[in-house]
Amino acid sequence: MLGLGSRHIPIVVAAIGTAVSAVAYYLTIWPIYPLLIVGAILLIGLRDLLQQRHAVLRNYPLLGHIRYFLELIRPEIRQYFLEADDDEVPFSRESRAIVYQRAKNVEDKRPFGTKKNIYGSGYQWITHSIRPKKIEDSNFRITIGGPDCLQPYDASIYNISAMSFGALSANAISALNRGAKIGGFAHDTGEGGISRYHKEGDGDLIYEIGTGYFGCRDAHGNFDEDKFKETALSDQVKMVEIKLSQGAKPGQGGMLPAAKITPEIAEARGIPMDKDCLSPASHSAFSTPLEMMHFIKKLRYLSGGKPVGFKMCIGHRREFMCIVRAMLETDITPDFIVIDGTEGGTGAAPMEFANHIGMPLVEGLTFAHNTLRGAGIRDRIKIGASGKLIHAFDIARTLALGADWCNSARGFMFSIGCIQAQACHTNHCPAGVATQDPVRQKALNVTDKAQRVANFHRNTLKALADMTGAAGLMHPSNFLPHHLMMRVNDRDMVTGHEVYPYMPEGFLLREEEDTFGYVERWKRSSSASFEPFDGGI
Repeated sequence: MLGLGSRHIPIVVAAIGTAVSAVAYYLTIWPIYPLLIVGAILLIGLRDLLQQRHAVLRNYPLLGHIRYFLELIRPEIRQYFLEADDDEVPFSRESRAIVYQRAKNVEDKRPFGTKKNIYGSGYQWITHSIRPKKIEDSNFRITIGGPDCLQPYDASIYNISAMSFGALSANAISALNRGAKIGGFAHDTGEGGISRYHKEGDGDLIYEIGTGYFGCRDAHGNFDEDKFKETALSDQVKMVEIKLSQGAKPGQGGMLPAAKITPEIAEARGIPMDKDCLSPASHSAFSTPLEMMHFIKKLRYLSGGKPVGFKMCIGHRREFMCIVRAMLETDITPDFIVIDGTEGGTGAAPMEFANHIGMPLVEGLTFAHNTLRGAGIRDRIKIGASGKLIHAFDIARTLALGADWCNSARGFMFSIGCIQAQACHTNHCPAGVATQDPVRQKALNVTDKAQRVANFHRNTLKALADMTGAAGLMHPSNFLPHHLMMRVNDRDMVTGHEVYPYMPEGFLLREEEDTFGYVERWKRSSSASFEPFDGGI
């Protein structure tokens, strides 16, 4: 049974009330009705404690029923509680509902369901065909691996984005990885290293290496080739990802206080327990674009030829062009690049960074995609994208704008029970998802939630298949900007191609004139340094 805490006060009160009522009834002071009422409440609370399906009820017996009551009467209270604009809430309640329904294999269709803002400016949609296609197999996959890759990875086009063990609980990591194993898709480790819970799940891993080099560092926090090789050669590791920055807090490092380091976290990260753990803001293994390319080549060699790439939230666009110049000069290209939008980021971050630092996904993705096209190397590099990609439409739109696959952290967190209580940094997560409290995380049933992870992935791709077929296409990779429409104002609409066009192949190399400022910025980029030579960005 779970240990008792302050959140269990209602069940304690019910137990005391039951005892008092029983004594009073025995002494014929009270009738039997109070005993029956408080006894029934106590039985419900005990059932909440012992059941393993609902983490919120297990962590908050009796009180947790308030949440499910509101969920039950949802249509009637929608206008008061469930229709706030996305800017007013952490994330759209409609999106959470869709994830929960798909994770639980519940029918997600409903009458009178058109979004209320369909007539507002900014509304977007996919054009459909009068001759739709029927897609039987929705297990959409792509092959990731450039010309120098010896072990290409056959990846799903929808995978679990980076979330570290330590930020998420052991049970949450186990559920996510086992769900990935069931569904045949990949799980990004986050920069916190590969824990025993990743290994136990045996799901495909994308091993992320951040500035702290967790799992592949020496005693001083520098990159250790031997430790990296030992980890990267594992059959479970399918790709290696260098994290340059993330959408939640680009440009910032981090520090894990010694008081929060558990033996399991220390084991996964390869750090001592008696010292604060620092993640610097930038890498120490390289400092220039050219050095970065050679580091990528080294990791590919040490991993036995597995796909190696990097993840970043676009900041100074010239710096990304510096990296691309280094690719051309060295003829070393990453196998993939993941573009993280600033609207992403499930982890805690300063509000100013979360809201006003970094480029949103759509702009960052189209810039990276067109820069690679302009340099003539887009066909050698796959592009992943992450940043609030929950719905099938989110995936379709992102693929149309240049991505090859999508990652989601938020969607898969919802699938294992996250209710977005925004208590991640307090260690008091009511769902047992983002906590290291052994009592709270025990409420998250790994077997049940792992199946929900797989269900969410499968049902989302089924919805994507339906949307793809409706557009007259046979694979989501066939989506292009002209399939996307956007309303500019009450009367005017534009195609995605007008707003986010695919630039011509090789136009940067030819230094052709363009109206988007690519060439002017390209001329100011250098493979030798990230620093601007003229003060510009």
